Amino acid sequence: MQRTILITGASTGLGVSLAVQAARAGHKVYASMRNMDKRAGLDAATSAAGVSVTCLQLDVQDDTSIAAAVAKIISAEGRIDVLINNAGAGYVRSTEQALMSEVEWVMDVNFTGVVRCTKAVIPHMRVARSGHVINIGSVGGLVGQPFNEIYCAAKFAVEGYTEALACYVTPHFGINFTVVEPGGIKTEFANSVLKQVGDTGGLLDDEYLPILQAYISGSQARGEAAYQTADEVAEVVMRCISANNPPIRTRTSDWSEELCSLKTESDPDGKRLQAKVMQGFLGL
Repeated sequence: MQRTILITGASTGLGVSLAVQAARAGHKVYASMRNMDKRAGLDAATSAAGVSVTCLQLDVQDDTSIAAAVAKIISAEGRIDVLINNAGAGYVRSTEQALMSEVEWVMDVNFTGVVRCTKAVIPHMRVARSGHVINIGSVGGLVGQPFNEIYCAAKFAVEGYTEALACYVTPHFGINFTVVEPGGIKTEFANSVLKQVGDTGGLLDDEYLPILQAYISGSQARGEAAYQTADEVAEVVMRCISANNPPIRTRTSDWSEELCSLKTESDPDGKRLQAKVMQGFLGL
């Protein structure tokens, strides 16, 4: 079944892999990005794969940009079947050292951007009585990690947002919601986060320094066990798209499953909790 898919943050990494795999599966793909000058990686990947996608400008921090992109797709296709909220940014710094302007930016890109894009597509999916919103979360949305508290807070917010929508929008309007929870991804995302530690003053010579050094050493030591390729994570997303009864949450590797196991063992896909909330709050 061909679907019309909108992907945010498709200029690099996972966004590129998602666009290529979705197009290869026969879907109509709209790959969006904030800065269209950075589309070279997407163009090279789609050309190498022998597939085509439509590239759109979309800034998840700009309501006007989002509305314009959604309007273009609806005008051309009449529907949006799948929204993949992939755009995001990492942030490694202690609360004490973080600037409030940085905190607000991290929350805006990683959480409020998800809300903006979801808000723009839900009316069309509700009319169609079908659709699927897939939010690219993180194991950091289930497990708080050192020096990642601001990033984790944003991803925890994505978890709660996804769960809440799934408990009433799904049963009444047929729109599914899934949060995908990778560990590390072997892209420039991971490298840029470590570089950012130094660029933003995270390596200050203070009491946090030995703790931060231990964290960085641990990140490097986990290596192959923790980090997946963007293509491997994209494969999990594609399985969610094709599933008849998609999960509300899913991890993407054995490592991410093990890390989150204390929180997920009793309800790995979120379906038991969804049913409990639907029954307890709505009598469904």
